[in-house]
Amino acid sequence: MSASVDDDVVTDPNLPPVAVPPAKLESRWTPAKIALWIGIALLGGLGWTMLAIVRGETVNAIWFVFAAVCTYLIGYRFYSKVIERYITRPDDRRATPAERKADGKDFVPTDRRVLYGHHFAAIAGAGPLVGPVLAAQMGYLPGTIWIIVGVILAGAVQDYLVLFFSMRRGGRTIGQMARDELGKIGGTAAILASLLIMLIIVAILALVVVNALGESPWGVFSVSMTIPIALFMGLYLRYIRPGRITEISIIGFVLLIGAIVAGGWVASTEWGYAAFHLDRSVIAWGIIIYGFVAAVLPVWLLLAPRDYLSTFMKVGVIVMLAGAIVLVRPEISVPAFSEFAGGQTGPVFSGPIFPFLFVTIACGALSGFHALIASGTTPKLVEKERQTRFIGYGGMLMESFVAIMALVAALSIDRGIYFAMNSSPAATLGTVEGAVAFVNGLGLAGVNLTPDMLTSTAAAVGETSIVSRTGGAPTLALGLAHIMQQALGGQAMMAFWYHFAIMFEALFILTAVDAGTRVARFMLQDSIGTVIPKFKDLSWRPGAWICTAIMVAGWGSILILGVTDPLGGINTFFPLFGIANQLLAAIALAVVLAIVAKRGRSYFRWLWIVAAPLAFAAVVTITASMYKIFSPVPAVGYWANHFAFRGALAEGKTEFGTAKSVAAMEAVVRNTFVQGVLSVIFVTLAIVVIVMAVIVTAKALRAGGGENLEDAPVPSRRFAAAGFLATKEERAIEKQWEALPADHPDRPTASSHH
Repeated sequence: MSASVDDDVVTDPNLPPVAVPPAKLESRWTPAKIALWIGIALLGGLGWTMLAIVRGETVNAIWFVFAAVCTYLIGYRFYSKVIERYITRPDDRRATPAERKADGKDFVPTDRRVLYGHHFAAIAGAGPLVGPVLAAQMGYLPGTIWIIVGVILAGAVQDYLVLFFSMRRGGRTIGQMARDELGKIGGTAAILASLLIMLIIVAILALVVVNALGESPWGVFSVSMTIPIALFMGLYLRYIRPGRITEISIIGFVLLIGAIVAGGWVASTEWGYAAFHLDRSVIAWGIIIYGFVAAVLPVWLLLAPRDYLSTFMKVGVIVMLAGAIVLVRPEISVPAFSEFAGGQTGPVFSGPIFPFLFVTIACGALSGFHALIASGTTPKLVEKERQTRFIGYGGMLMESFVAIMALVAALSIDRGIYFAMNSSPAATLGTVEGAVAFVNGLGLAGVNLTPDMLTSTAAAVGETSIVSRTGGAPTLALGLAHIMQQALGGQAMMAFWYHFAIMFEALFILTAVDAGTRVARFMLQDSIGTVIPKFKDLSWRPGAWICTAIMVAGWGSILILGVTDPLGGINTFFPLFGIANQLLAAIALAVVLAIVAKRGRSYFRWLWIVAAPLAFAAVVTITASMYKIFSPVPAVGYWANHFAFRGALAEGKTEFGTAKSVAAMEAVVRNTFVQGVLSVIFVTLAIVVIVMAVIVTAKALRAGGGENLEDAPVPSRRFAAAGFLATKEERAIEKQWEALPADHPDRPTASSHH
């Protein structure tokens, strides 16, 4: 019934082993190992005690780093091992789709360390940067617990299982898997939901970039320069010096730093200021055109070198920030639970802490977007089955760490400045005086904002204003600059670090915009292909161009709505992004639940590992959707807001609430209608998928299993280690492979190992 390690996969006896024998996979517990894990557990426990129980007037940021890292290590070493042993049961004797179908284009066996970086670059968009910054409104503790505990029990579980089951099915997308496992109704709902949710996700990612670069000539120049730099890197690797990865990495890094330094100089000149001081709607159109071009160009020309550049930056910056926090040890004065934790409304986002905290911190803890990557590109590149744990589970832990670092950076700046930056322009009037009056009027303990604090901070980071720079990215950049200048360079380096962070974030996010558009195009081509078969051929250029244009037009129109929104686009659209993203996670977990149940009786007692996060995600997202659809509070409910503004227009009012003109009021009516309709569609589709999955699971439980839709096992003819570093047994097998004659067709080449 089930596909597991007991399958009779007979490998070629003339080759060295393709897998470590099962008996040697279990590591022995030595006294030193036991002592090490006790030490990690105690240090993590101390971190959590300081954050959750001791809680003095201030809390030291170093405890966030210790609590997070120790919890991740324990989750990876023990919980993901349980999933591997009892649910996935990988078998390295089976060839992966990358080995079986190797075509040099989509299916390429890729070194696990390179693939880890590629997968991490694709999943880590704006979510882990923006959500935690917005959630800091509620205090530091709720966000910290959800980011760390949520990733161990939900986010990393989803990423790992979707990646593994997609790999066992030839790299099929989550939509195709839903169609196969849940039948026509469930499958169609899942495909529709993932296509529509993809539009809102990419639009919000782009909106964050627009808000970070709006009226910032330095930022616009530096980020624009990353495109020619990436194109140059692509051409260099392809034609000038093929295969010289280290060489081009160093050149790319030097050019990036040059672009940031030059940005400061260009922005200070008259012509530079005039050329690059752009309105947000101009930047939005620029990103829409970029998204189309990037998605239709060959991968090697722009996407791959850009991914590579940004992975390099992403991991480097986060490790550097963690190091700086340990060195500087900033004291955080934000309370564990803030004044807004108990209410319905807040200046940064509205809605009660349950469920809105959980949907605001979308990507750092649980993200449906990852299911599209884990079933789209990554499963076609995995070299061996056991590597899926390191790439899927381990990649998500790294993203969660990004989210914790973002939270600490946002918490480390003055609370008054935090609220001035994250409240909508309608609340602060976009002016220093308006922001001071608004923030001091919130009545927060220990917050006393002065005009000088806002003007001197803006001057220190080389910007004209920091008021209402919503979207989280500028707040994170300020927090990062504030911590980094204490470790390196002092106050004089503040502007450099701020723009370094803005560029780092824009690179981070644009990677997800172009990768997201490409994945969305594949999904749309696949869906249209069921009606017009020609579209299924991904190399058919007209099909690729048409589908890219449709998807870009979809997310581009939502982006324009967000940019022109008087309520502050990010403040109203981000909850919809979070809800949609987690509804997609619930859909992915529902599909996985059905697959595990169909594998047979020996899997039934482990179903809770999937069922628990699915139940939690379903309750949170459906509750949040109900608030957004039915809440009578205009700040929370889309329809309540819609009818309030429509009523005001009908009464002939020329301004209402935060909208100061009739055009602005009409924009609110339009936006709330779009958001309200999308909320209803998303939640309906997700409920259909979850119900179908529960029916399929119940049938499988009664029948003792179900149909096994995995690809038939094919014996593997290669070997590779499973984790980041090879174990003693793995190194011994690698030596046997390297000892094969030089002309042997199965002997690993230098490129397959590095």
